[in-house]
Amino acid sequence: MVKIPYYPGCAVQTTARNYSISGIAVAKKLGIELVELPKWNCCGVFPSLATDDLMRHLAPIRNLIHVQEMNENGIVQNENRVITFCSMCYHTLKEANLFLKDAEKMEKINTFLEREKEFVGGVKEGYKGGVEALDFLEVLRDIVGYDRITKEVKKPLKGLKVAPYYGCLVLRPREIGIDDPENPTILEDILEALGAEVIDNPNRTQCCGSYHTVDRKDIVAKLTYDNLVYPIRNGAEVIVTCCPLCTFNLDHRQKEARKLRRDLQEIPVMYYTQLMAIAFGLDKQFWGVDLGLHYVDPKPLLKAKNLY
Repeated sequence: MVKIPYYPGCAVQTTARNYSISGIAVAKKLGIELVELPKWNCCGVFPSLATDDLMRHLAPIRNLIHVQEMNENGIVQNENRVITFCSMCYHTLKEANLFLKDAEKMEKINTFLEREKEFVGGVKEGYKGGVEALDFLEVLRDIVGYDRITKEVKKPLKGLKVAPYYGCLVLRPREIGIDDPENPTILEDILEALGAEVIDNPNRTQCCGSYHTVDRKDIVAKLTYDNLVYPIRNGAEVIVTCCPLCTFNLDHRQKEARKLRRDLQEIPVMYYTQLMAIAFGLDKQFWGVDLGLHYVDPKPLLKAKNLY
């Protein structure tokens, strides 16, 4: 069992617990122990309008420093990777890392951190660089491999029609994205390895509306309709996502979307890790379908497919 540092982030500890519960269990089944970072803080996902804004990178860099500390304290051994499930957290951590490839910016950040340590405590030392932020999807593709995923399948998802949805942050910009931003295949490949029938979703890389969901539900409702209606027309029975915010908007904003357009059929929205947990034959406690976090309950569909 290989031990790799794990950054949970805020969403998967609260509204997206079904993501982390299923994901951690799936990783363990695949021989990976995700070791949670000690003293982690919010990644600070909100972007800045200034391209040279150093201060907004302090939050993610603190978390990367904790990976260094885990190695120094013997919690992990020579492991400079950190895994996260949330595509927003992944994007933020990787962006901060790329930003600090500039030596002058690295020096300034560490100066801020030194002053922080002096006045309020915090990290023991500055960031040395070299920590690699990985989305769990990358781990499945590049470290585990699709063949190994298929070998772990005990309950193939045969007959389950699944449409993938990526959203923005795991794909764009290119220097951060984990796959082709226009024609990604990583979710499709995983779903096929699980035995599911992959349904074409022409809107799978479109924006979900992001944080407009807080004060402009009308905007998000329109986008939710657009992002769901086409895969539904193509025969999809469930939408699979990799982002907590996308999941919330596609799932919970169906209520508002159906007020705008009554022709929209309800469809469950699940994380790919939940389908992996089901296909791997893991106990139902690791599926995350009984936590009351889904607006559209996926259990009736799973029962109809003899998967529940």
